[in-house]
Amino acid sequence: MTRFASSAADLRSSEIRDLMSLATAPGMISFAGGMPGNELFPLEAIDRICYTLTEKEKQTALQYAPTAGLPQLLESLSDYLERKGLPVGSNRLMITTGSLQAIHILAKAFIDPGDPVLVEAPSFIGALSAFRAFRANLIPVPLKGDGMDTEALKKRLDTTLPSPKFLYYTPNFHNPAGIIYSRKVKQEMMLLLKGRDIPVIEDDAYNELYFCEEDLPEMQLMKTVDPEGIDVCYTGSFSKILGPGLRLGWMLAPEEIYGKCELIKQSIDACSPGISQVIADKFIRQGDVYDYTAAIRKEYKKRGEAMTAALEASLPSCVTFGKPRGGFYIWLRLPEGSDSTAVLKRAIEKGTVFVTGKTFDPDGVKNDFLRVSFCNTDVEAIRRGVPLIAEAIREVCCP
Repeated sequence: MTRFASSAADLRSSEIRDLMSLATAPGMISFAGGMPGNELFPLEAIDRICYTLTEKEKQTALQYAPTAGLPQLLESLSDYLERKGLPVGSNRLMITTGSLQAIHILAKAFIDPGDPVLVEAPSFIGALSAFRAFRANLIPVPLKGDGMDTEALKKRLDTTLPSPKFLYYTPNFHNPAGIIYSRKVKQEMMLLLKGRDIPVIEDDAYNELYFCEEDLPEMQLMKTVDPEGIDVCYTGSFSKILGPGLRLGWMLAPEEIYGKCELIKQSIDACSPGISQVIADKFIRQGDVYDYTAAIRKEYKKRGEAMTAALEASLPSCVTFGKPRGGFYIWLRLPEGSDSTAVLKRAIEKGTVFVTGKTFDPDGVKNDFLRVSFCNTDVEAIRRGVPLIAEAIREVCCP
């Protein structure tokens, strides 16, 4: 009998990952994956960058990089983040192999087996998996329409013993719930956390994918405030603003936390891919990132509006959802007690696939929600596929 480590005992394949084989089946309309559309990648900009690299830049691209990241990318990314109001000068910036690695590194830095950590319910499955890998005790805090239920958060903070190691949250265009945290909720969270010595992991992969400029003031980050007495560790990603295949993200953290995280990264992969970092640096430095994100915002807004219209036209009245104001996702609330797995089975028979609610539940139980993604499907396919999901819901939940 093969003897695995105890830390591997609870690892399970992500339901999203398992669905990918279905998503690629001939004729299947997928609303499952949270990935950019292939046809939207900035191929011309990438070609231009690659074809104009100097011999020295190519050598740098193929060599090991410093653990913290290539100096030129740290410089250009610092400028990019400072334009967003982030306090780069008083923190330390690290390039990671995707933002999920940043979350994984922070989890390793903080979690001993059994330690409580505060997470959203629902929450990003990648983060939940990372925390489970270190055998954390996940303490869920329910979400409302504008962020965490702060009354529930206060109760968790006052009653959880030992004190939680950190709080994890996704402020903008939440995966899966799609919401934007209000400034009011973030201010209440900071007041509750002040003086408790509980760091915050602020995971902000979708920041650039807003549909409405009037939402920008509401999207102010905890890290831009950098509140005294709260260590905020900010994570972001190139996956949504360039391409996930580059496997690049970043972490902006206070000096003490950064130092431990750099040592952990050294032990994991020594450095993130140099060739990806060279491309990302040029993409920012030459201004492509601003033109590209402006263009994809328009396309994702078009897709989000198409999905909203199709859902409104075809869903039974027993199902509710919030209209997306950015990001990739719409979170459907089924009648209480419904089983979205049963709906999924019926939807697959009809030729479409989505992700069930329990995938994002820290307890892996609550299943009367489902997530549909509009990011990787064009408008025509959205209009064909959404009524099929509506039919499956009607047959299972609202006959």
